[in-house]
Amino acid sequence: MKKSPLVVALPILAVSALLLSGCGMFRSQKAWETAKQESPLEIPPGLDTPSSNAALVIPEQGANNPTSNGATAHVGKGGNQIADGFVLNDSVENTYRRVAQTLEKGDIGQVVGHDDDAHTYSLSVIASDEPEGKKGFFSSMFNGKSKKSEDAPGAAPKQVQLTISSSGEKASEVRAQGDAAAVAKVIDTLKGRLGGG
Repeated sequence: MKKSPLVVALPILAVSALLLSGCGMFRSQKAWETAKQESPLEIPPGLDTPSSNAALVIPEQGANNPTSNGATAHVGKGGNQIADGFVLNDSVENTYRRVAQTLEKGDIGQVVGHDDDAHTYSLSVIASDEPEGKKGFFSSMFNGKSKKSEDAPGAAPKQVQLTISSSGEKASEVRAQGDAAAVAKVIDTLKGRLGGG
């Protein structure tokens, strides 16, 4: 016996109507639609709001202090004079000794003088103010030798004052001051070799 299309279509139509009407049961009530405005927070009596008049004050040039990781850089009164430094988790004496060992290699610069009591070094560093062009892949593959800062155009000896001082109870700060390019060379090399942050 052959079923008529109406007998097959009618149950399908009824099931479809039930499913479509059932979607209303699954609709969620959004809580934010029924939310009401609450009264704003009030400061309890006896307490005061903190002062915010110094919140947006622009500091004077060169007035920055080392951050928690010791990174600083501020321009001095001379045009290209900067100070930069980093902090090591070591005593001042050990840091001074480690810096001396690093400077003995002579590739950072020549030690002109040092004061063991004040933990300072005077360095003559050959550096260029012009930015170095990075060598390309094929140039570095086939040229072989690396470009030294002494070979850079405008490279000349620059004076750098290196100071090691205490920073907290168990740390010491290594700070260089002088020409920007020379300071960058000294600090970057010392950070890399001493593991400064």
